[in-house]
Amino acid sequence: MKTTKKYGEKIDLALSMWVKLARAFSVFNKKTVDQIRTFNLTEPQFGVIECLGHLGTLPIGDLSSKMLMSCGNATVIIDNLEKENLVERIREKSDRRVIKIALTEKGNDLFNKIFLEHAEYVAKLASVLTESEQQMLSILLKKLGHSVREMV
Repeated sequence: MKTTKKYGEKIDLALSMWVKLARAFSVFNKKTVDQIRTFNLTEPQFGVIECLGHLGTLPIGDLSSKMLMSCGNATVIIDNLEKENLVERIREKSDRRVIKIALTEKGNDLFNKIFLEHAEYVAKLASVLTESEQQMLSILLKKLGHSVREMV
């Protein structure tokens, strides 16, 4: 039996938490990405469709910010979705430099068809936890994320 090196109770606890968090995310993410692929979409493409489906038309900068990606990466994803006639670029009439991204009718139909199925799948994966545990985990992850983001 392999033993791990000890670094002190506080550090050992933090490391154990981090490993469990990383492993849980990895497994959860793989399952959801595999399910998204059944829609013939990549994870970023699904994310763009989901974001626009919930928030409506957005400037490309806002969309990339919400998706936690660079504008350059968002542009490539949008180009591919545009080729499939799932999204369209709309130039702002008052400022032609501003380009907004919107779902096309086909994109909106796809969003309406697949999102509930995806949401139900995520709920199924999370169902090992009670609703109370899911709420607590959400609170703790938000707290951890905000705290780490603020660290230098």
